[in-house]
Amino acid sequence: MLLPSELGKMKSKPKFAQVFSNRPAINWLSAARFFLFGSRDVWFVVGLPVFLYSALGWSFTGVGTFMALWVIGYGIVQASSPRLLQQGDRGRGPNGSTARLWAFLLMLLPAAIAFGLGQGWNPAWVLVGGLILFGVVFAVNSAVHSYLILAYADYDKVSMNVGFYYMANAGGRLTGTVLSGWVYQTQGLEGCLWWSTAFVAAALVLSIRLPDVRLQSSAEL
Repeated sequence: MLLPSELGKMKSKPKFAQVFSNRPAINWLSAARFFLFGSRDVWFVVGLPVFLYSALGWSFTGVGTFMALWVIGYGIVQASSPRLLQQGDRGRGPNGSTARLWAFLLMLLPAAIAFGLGQGWNPAWVLVGGLILFGVVFAVNSAVHSYLILAYADYDKVSMNVGFYYMANAGGRLTGTVLSGWVYQTQGLEGCLWWSTAFVAAALVLSIRLPDVRLQSSAEL
């Protein structure tokens, strides 16, 4: 109630076409972000908890506790990502090639989990171990994207660029959530995991157009 009444209000309302950035790097990154978060939610939101509860016989409390611990661990890894990435890139921030590398590593994980389930390996161990690895690599992917959106953003349009980027993020989560329920009912958890693999592959392909931050001028972004 004590905040200024004009805080956060724009003087002129932009047209929808203006939401898209005039910098291709931001549009490509936002598209990659859409598929990145869709790749997680397409199996994590509906398929995974339902499978743990109905197929593996976990209790409602057990499923909820496990998912909560996964989210906490994911947050810890993401908070540590800036230091990890700087050390891995000789103290410099990530760039387009960093996004491609981590997207490639992430793409392997849902495929490996689906393969393990298809081979009849112990599903509890495959899912728990796979989820831990997926969470670590996914958190780094997310952190890389969050760094790049600020590195690519126009100085005078940061809020609009970041808003468009998170709109893509939300769109990917919505798409993944809806698909998670439908795919699990029609193709099972393995199907959800293969869809996840395809989504990460799409993010990887879109990341090919992401430039190297330290080598590109602002006009080229």
